[in-house]
Amino acid sequence: MIHVQTVDYHTAGEPFRIVAEPPVAIDGSTVAQRRVHAMADPEVDGLRRMLCFEPRGHADMYGGFITPPDDQGAHFGVLFWHKDGFSTACGHGTIALGVWAIDTGRIGTDPAGVTDVVIDVPSGRVTARVATTPEGRVIGVEFVNVPSALVASGIPVRTSRGECAVDLGWGGALYACVDTASVGLQVRPENLTALIALGREVKAALADDPRTEHPSDPRLSGVYGTIFYDDLGTLPAGQRHQRNVTIFADGQVDRSPCGSGTAARVAVLTATGHLADGQTLVHDSIVGSRFHAVAREHVTEHGRPAVVPVVTGAAYRVARSTFEVDPHDPLVPGFVLR
Repeated sequence: MIHVQTVDYHTAGEPFRIVAEPPVAIDGSTVAQRRVHAMADPEVDGLRRMLCFEPRGHADMYGGFITPPDDQGAHFGVLFWHKDGFSTACGHGTIALGVWAIDTGRIGTDPAGVTDVVIDVPSGRVTARVATTPEGRVIGVEFVNVPSALVASGIPVRTSRGECAVDLGWGGALYACVDTASVGLQVRPENLTALIALGREVKAALADDPRTEHPSDPRLSGVYGTIFYDDLGTLPAGQRHQRNVTIFADGQVDRSPCGSGTAARVAVLTATGHLADGQTLVHDSIVGSRFHAVAREHVTEHGRPAVVPVVTGAAYRVARSTFEVDPHDPLVPGFVLR
């Protein structure tokens, strides 16, 4: 009988299952190398599938394996995973990991009330800036992402609902951004089936587009997800307001506003002049949860203008679990019924 201990959180409604001590070896000297190893290793990938697939998970499950950091500049590393494999970035997971690190005492809280949890992920080094009360209760997290950028704008893509214009935004993963008005839809639960199908179409249409190739690391190439957004204008306080749903991997739905996707949206909106310096993006999800985001700094990355996005949200623990695998169970590692 195999036993695997996990701690589960949700960030704005999106699950994140943390495995602090993976029971399998994940080789590599950096998190990026460990991701490549994990994708090819049947034991590591089998553990992912066991924890993600039914009956222990579901088609929209998400989680991460804690690893050593790349060097002493970070507290730990993480391999993010979902039903289709291992992703390069995960903002909602980073927010959850910040809360987990404080909740478990893995990192002591700063008496000043803000503690930086530095994490190595496959796309680089990120920070979960965790705010706490004097009693140590977490009250919010700022996800400070890797430099994010507009990669390309206005790419025409033919879909079953007509042609749409796609902006490519990098936020630690590459996202294809589509205004729902251009395809006659809105980001609402009743449209989710149509949005999933359309997200798959857009991703497939861009599969061989040279603009989706990462400029320095082919391991980071390819469109990870399609972000459909409703532009809701400007709020009375001057914030830009949008609602989105991110369809990532193979038809997986992010219940949160998507952390790395929100970072990509900040980069795209800033580069196209739709988000001013210091202006906040209020980013809602398809279930009504919310992130706030802003471009904290302008930088240059791979020879192009980029910003350092900061996405603010919160995460909450929902379970501590010990998952078991009976050696006689014929449904191991499990299945996905979608």
